[in-house]
Amino acid sequence: MGRFPPSHPGHASVTPRPASPGKGRHAMSEAVTRTATTSPGLLASLDPLLREWLPRQRWFAGKGRPVTGFSLVEATELLPPTAKLGLYHLLVRAHQPLTVGAPPHPGDCYQLLIGVREALPPRLAPALIGHVEEGPLAGRTAYDALHDPLPAELLLEAIRSGSRIGGLRFERDPHQEIREGLVARVMTAEQSNSSIVYGDTFILKLLRRIVPGVNPDLELPLALAREGCPRVPAPTGWLRAELAGEPYTLGVLQPFVQGASDGWELALRELAKGEDFSAEAHALGRATAEVHTALARALPTVTLGHQQLQMLVDGMIERLEAAVQAVPALRPHAPGLRSAFTALGDLASEGRTWTAQRIHGDLHLGQCLRSAAGHWSLIDFEGEPSKPLSERRLPQPTARDVAGMLRSFDYAAHSTDLPVPGWAEACRAAYCSGYAEVSGVDPRTDPVLLRAYETDKAIYEVVYEARHRPDWLQVPMAAVARYATTDPI
Repeated sequence: MGRFPPSHPGHASVTPRPASPGKGRHAMSEAVTRTATTSPGLLASLDPLLREWLPRQRWFAGKGRPVTGFSLVEATELLPPTAKLGLYHLLVRAHQPLTVGAPPHPGDCYQLLIGVREALPPRLAPALIGHVEEGPLAGRTAYDALHDPLPAELLLEAIRSGSRIGGLRFERDPHQEIREGLVARVMTAEQSNSSIVYGDTFILKLLRRIVPGVNPDLELPLALAREGCPRVPAPTGWLRAELAGEPYTLGVLQPFVQGASDGWELALRELAKGEDFSAEAHALGRATAEVHTALARALPTVTLGHQQLQMLVDGMIERLEAAVQAVPALRPHAPGLRSAFTALGDLASEGRTWTAQRIHGDLHLGQCLRSAAGHWSLIDFEGEPSKPLSERRLPQPTARDVAGMLRSFDYAAHSTDLPVPGWAEACRAAYCSGYAEVSGVDPRTDPVLLRAYETDKAIYEVVYEARHRPDWLQVPMAAVARYATTDPI
C-alpha cells in the first residue's frame, strides 16, 4: 500500500541541519555532471550490514524470512568517497527462502541511497546501517543517506538540472520552476516508501521496492495534469532508469501541500472532539469523483461482461479461501462472505455489465490531504505494492476506490477511546452523496458491487491485522460479521 494500511499514521518529520552552502553546491555540481563509476566488491562490502538492516525497515516486503544474499542490479557512484562523504545509489535484489508452494521468484529489488563516512555525527545516528569491516569501504560507516541534507539536496539538484548519471535519468516538467537552495528533511512517518520535503515547496517520494514497468504513481498524476484536474498535485520531476530494456520508475517529485492535514489525522482530531465529519466526507466524495471523471477522460475505459466479472469474482473467492486458512477465526463467516461475491457473479450471468477505468487503487483517508483553505487532494497513486504492477494498472470499477474509503471511515470510528454513535454511517452517506453530485451516479445504487468490494477489503484487513497488529483485529472482524449477514449500506 502507498502508506501504512489501514490506519495511515501522520506526517511527522525532523528538521535537519543545513549543509554548508558552498561545499554542498560544489559537490552537487560535480556529482550531476560526472560519469558514474563504482568500486569492485562494493556490494560484498555492504552485504553483512544490509542483511541485518534491511529486514528492519518498514518498507521491506519480505518480513518473516531471512535474507540469504544479495545480487547487484545497478550501482551508481553519486559522490566519490572522500574523507568526509561518499554516496552510492544502489538497486539490489534481496534473496530469501520461498514459502511452501510459492512459485519461483528472483527476489525483490530495492532502491537504496547509501552514504559512507569515517564517523557518523550524532544527528545521523538513526540512519546508521553499520560499520564496514572489509572490502573497498572497510573502516567506514554506512548509513541511509536520505536522512542527510546534502545527499538529499543532491537528488533535487539532479532533477532541477535534468542530469544523467550512469543509468539514472533525472527528468522534470520544464514548465515548473525548481529553485536552488531548498533545504531537505526526510519524513519520519512510517511509509511503504521514503519521502523528502524540500523547503515546504516540494516532496520527493522515492520508491523503495521497485519493479519494471510504468508505475501508476507517475503515470496517473501526469494524465490528470494533462486534464487540468486540480485534485492531484502535478509531477514536477521524476527519477527513472532503464535496465535490460525495461523502464523503472524510481521517484516522483511533486509540489508540497503546505499546512495540509491528511484525512486520517483530521478525522481522528474531529472524532476526539466529538465533532461531525460529514461535511468533510461530502467534500472528499466530490474530490474523488472529480479524479475518477478526469481519469475516465484521460485514459481508456472498458466494459466488463460476464467473463471478466467472473474472473473478478473468482479472485475474490480465492482470497477469501486463503484468508480462512491464514486466520481460522474467519471460518464461521466464510459462507456469508462468499455469498457477497457469488451475488455479484449472479448479476453478471444475468447479463449485467459494468464500466471499468483507471482508478486510485488504494484509496483511504491517509491518501487524502486537506489544505488549510479546505481543498482536498488525492495522493499516492502507486496502488497496493504487494500486487503485480500489471494488475495495478488494470481498469477497474470505481466502486473499488469508494469501498476503500468507506472502510477507512469505519477504521477511524473504531480508533477513538470515546466512540461517536453513527459517525461512520453519517460519513458513508455524506461521501456517497458528494460523489453522486459530481459523477451523476450514487455508489449506493449498486449495492451488490459495493458490498463485494467492501467485503474483499475487510478480508484483506483481517489478514493484515492478524499478521502485524493483532490488537486491531477486532475492527475488520466486526465488519466481516456485518458483511457476512447484511448489505453494508
